[in-house]
Amino acid sequence: MIQDAYHSYHAVDLGARTAQASPVQLVLILTDGLIEELARARAHIVGRRYEAKARSLDKCVNILNGLSSALDFDQGGDIVQNLERLYDFCAQQLYKAGQQLEPKYIDEVVGLLQTLRNGWQGLQARHG
Repeated sequence: MIQDAYHSYHAVDLGARTAQASPVQLVLILTDGLIEELARARAHIVGRRYEAKARSLDKCVNILNGLSSALDFDQGGDIVQNLERLYDFCAQQLYKAGQQLEPKYIDEVVGLLQTLRNGWQGLQARHG
């Protein structure tokens, strides 16, 4: 019951944040959610909760696919192509993590995403 209330609150809070968010803020929100879900996936691997691990990694790949599908290839040039490659690489690493039950692949993806997130945050700070 408490967990249901938390999920309801979280969904309402997320809806409120995304409704007024700029494109950069949306990327930051999605990246934060992805990093949170990666922590859960890692914990599921370590805890040997394989069904939960699979669901969690599926969510992560879906978020990566969402980030990738939002890229503007007509306007973005090399940066967009590099981001697409990075998102694809992250998805491949998560596939390895799930198959080999190795948290190190998740750790690698988290490191990349945190670096990318810092870049987005810097962009947001410069453009208000």
